[in-house]
Amino acid sequence: MKPAFLSRALTTGLIVAALTALAALAPASAQTLDKVSFGTNWVAEGEHGGFFQAVADGTYAKYGLDVTIVPGGPNANNRTLLIAGKLDFFMSANSLQTFDAVTNKVPLVAVAAMFQKDPQVFLTHPEMKVSKIEDLKPLTLLISKEGITSYFQWLKSEYGFSESKVKPYTFNPQPFIVDKQTAMQGYVTSEPFAVEKTAGFKPNVLLLADYGFNTYSTLIETRRDIVDKKPDLVQRFVDASVVGWYHYIYGDNSAGNAMIKKLNPEMTDELLAYCVAKMREHGIVDSGDTVKNGIGAMTDERMASFFDKMVRAGVVKSTIDYRQGYTLRFVNKAVGVELRPKN
Repeated sequence: MKPAFLSRALTTGLIVAALTALAALAPASAQTLDKVSFGTNWVAEGEHGGFFQAVADGTYAKYGLDVTIVPGGPNANNRTLLIAGKLDFFMSANSLQTFDAVTNKVPLVAVAAMFQKDPQVFLTHPEMKVSKIEDLKPLTLLISKEGITSYFQWLKSEYGFSESKVKPYTFNPQPFIVDKQTAMQGYVTSEPFAVEKTAGFKPNVLLLADYGFNTYSTLIETRRDIVDKKPDLVQRFVDASVVGWYHYIYGDNSAGNAMIKKLNPEMTDELLAYCVAKMREHGIVDSGDTVKNGIGAMTDERMASFFDKMVRAGVVKSTIDYRQGYTLRFVNKAVGVELRPKN
């Protein structure tokens, strides 16, 4: 071999080796990302923050995902789009939707629960000295039609509430503000803030989850065919969403909030900060089983307990196999627990 040829051969070999090394060091974001669509059940808000955070801070991309969040709203039905194959994942409201899918033989599966506690509350005037759920019975309860068919049936069966004390809630707080003898439904993360800003008083709040309404909330749903055919995709989406939620409630959530405000200008910095503070204060996202198993945790025992309560309340039939509506395959793996503050 002539020296010149040897030199070129060595040079070529070094270039190939260098390129190989650089390729191995290239970040995951340089890979082709799997496109994923995720529909929420309402307009962008702090209660969806972890998902937006995972998009904004690059968490989904680190897990090889290019996620598009499709916000819901009064004229959108993203769950129908999931069923039709137009979306890959959906943010369902609570475990009742899981049971409903089984009842109606819709092939949807809940794969993670981002909220350990449903944010549903009743607000009362501070002068009424309401300190426990039974203290609500003398008051007129302002409840939406969805609430009447769900959690109020539980209030009837578990605590003996009467429908004679119920009036329609139209998502307008004024009837509550002007009448001290009323209690208004709401979310712990938003309605108390709105009442305080509008009426100038801080309402008393009772979180139904603290009195036994133990549904999971803000679950990730997908179609059974995706679970069967693309389990790795489902796992990566769940894991990245979990990490996004840790970042949102414990870290710098400015990137996620910026996305939310762009999509929904009604979300102010003050309201978003209030929402995060209340999620932390009440353990909405991170409490109970998540302490060990990580955000998103679900258990068979918890599902069975809530199912039994809904059967007693007449909301669901005892004959359905509710276990077909969810899987523990993708949760309880302690993903992200190291991101929780030590103190």
